[in-house]
Amino acid sequence: MSMSNKRFAMLLLPAVLLSTSVFAATTQPINNVATQQQGFNGPSVGLKTVKAVLDSSMFSDDTPVTLTGNITNSLGDEHYQFTDGTGSITVEIDHNKWFGTQVTPQTKITIQGEIDKEFNHTAIDVNHVRVVS
Repeated sequence: MSMSNKRFAMLLLPAVLLSTSVFAATTQPINNVATQQQGFNGPSVGLKTVKAVLDSSMFSDDTPVTLTGNITNSLGDEHYQFTDGTGSITVEIDHNKWFGTQVTPQTKITIQGEIDKEFNHTAIDVNHVRVVS
């Protein structure tokens, strides 16, 4: 091994050792995160009432919404009627978005999703359902 290769190896060794210890330190908390509540808990952007969604322009498709109210009935498949006191709108909640949550018409929930604006109707495509405590 030449002198320049030895120097390179000596310079490279601390970098490799340092990167492995940093990697070990950054991978350990992943196990702890799974048991903690994740995500942001605070103010969000987007429309906040059914009335605001229904009054929104035709260009509001995919606009984020956070609505608090009740599901009044099932419309079949993954579609439900949702009301918040300002109006009523159809929401689509995929089976995998419930995460074991069970609600009745008396259960107050917060839904987060996006406006799904079609030519003849407006609905909400729900990404998250949370029971309001």
